[in-house]
Amino acid sequence: MRSTLARNVPIFRRLPAADQAELMGHVQVFLAEKRFEGCGGLELTDEIRLTIAGQACLLLLHRETDYYPRLSTILVYPSTYVADDERHVEGPIWEEGGEYRLGHTGQRLGVLVLAWDAAKRGRSHPADGQNVVLHEFAHQLDFEDYATDGAPALASRAEYLAWSRVMSREFQALRAADEAGTPTLLDPYGATNPAEFFAVVTEEFFERPIALRARHPALYDELAKFFRQDPALYAAEPAATS
Repeated sequence: MRSTLARNVPIFRRLPAADQAELMGHVQVFLAEKRFEGCGGLELTDEIRLTIAGQACLLLLHRETDYYPRLSTILVYPSTYVADDERHVEGPIWEEGGEYRLGHTGQRLGVLVLAWDAAKRGRSHPADGQNVVLHEFAHQLDFEDYATDGAPALASRAEYLAWSRVMSREFQALRAADEAGTPTLLDPYGATNPAEFFAVVTEEFFERPIALRARHPALYDELAKFFRQDPALYAAEPAATS
């Protein structure tokens, strides 16, 4: 397990030893609890399972967790797939859509879908701000309070108020920049809605933390409090200039 995580989840090599041990423990539980299925002719391997599980469990470090309680099954396609409207997959599993996708998850049915080539790109370029596994599992965190609103389950009203204040301001700023065509560190896809904004900023937090901290310090601090991590301490990318 360690060698695969070190090879396929680059951030793993930079984590403190205690965090590496905690992450491996989370991965073991995750793999025991979640069901993986290969789709579109993909043959599942331990490498695929560990690569996805390692990135998913990175979001769980240092926090009390039920290991994505609303998720039961991860479907993995070899590459970009087409989600047809109400397409039956197997048993109780359906997919909604009608578009090409790299990943998707929803509140119902407990299913998360990934394209393996996109997951590999995310792990191979750990400082580009694009990681479909982190993105989709951030959505699962959003679902834990039974809402899809860009706010994960927080401990107190004060935390929700602080989260709402920072996230709303940053979301509106991204929407304004997107409408004006102004380049931003954050992926403009995050301007779609608050749920996508949370998923996008989670990617940035773990992939380009130094740049995020430099350009959006309040946003970085809010994410650091929630995830109980400070990835800028062991980031690979250089500090951003602006």
